[in-house]
Amino acid sequence: MPLYFAFDELMDPSAMASLAPQARALGQGRLPRHRLVVLGGARVTLKRDPQRQVEGTLYDVPIAAMALLDRRFVGAAKIVQPIIGKEGPRRAVLHLLPEVSSSASATDRAKLASAARAALLSSSYIEEIETGSIARRKPGTPLFGAPSTTLKR
Repeated sequence: MPLYFAFDELMDPSAMASLAPQARALGQGRLPRHRLVVLGGARVTLKRDPQRQVEGTLYDVPIAAMALLDRRFVGAAKIVQPIIGKEGPRRAVLHLLPEVSSSASATDRAKLASAARAALLSSSYIEEIETGSIARRKPGTPLFGAPSTTLKR
């Protein structure tokens, strides 16, 4: 069964279960060097950004249920990207909507933030969804969860 990376309202496992009950949540995942762009109607897409990452939920989705996701994202490009999960990087399918000029309202951002809370994503990422700007980090905190050194002591 293919893996699917949800970074929109489907981050919430209950929302995914209402669309595709056969899908099984595998935990959190992240796509480095991209940022979330919130469009009108609580729709989202991605843009490349070397200083940010997109967090979401990884699902194991049966092939038959992928057709349901394809119908939900009409007009979206279906791509495969390496997503970093708790078991390391894995290739997952995701849908990219074309970026349009409609801006997101505060209620659109609130819907996405509540889905991110239900998916137990990091508080800094939820703040980034709510405000649309890079979340504040403590000085010295690494941007990504990569090891800071490869030397053994």
